[in-house]
Amino acid sequence: MRIRLDRERCIGSGQCALAAPEWFDQDADGIAVVLAEDVPDQEAEPVRQAVFTCPARAISLDSD
Repeated sequence: MRIRLDRERCIGSGQCALAAPEWFDQDADGIAVVLAEDVPDQEAEPVRQAVFTCPARAISLDSD
């Protein structure tokens, strides 16, 4: 699976970094940053939680 982040839509709520800190961080402006795009299936649950909790719907998870 691959993480897709639309930085233009990100509002800097930080929900992704709270839900999946091993996959997301925030830059100096508070905008989300993806730390690694490719997610093994067995590690996808926190990323799915980040997708679900993002209030701007800026994150998606694509199948490879």
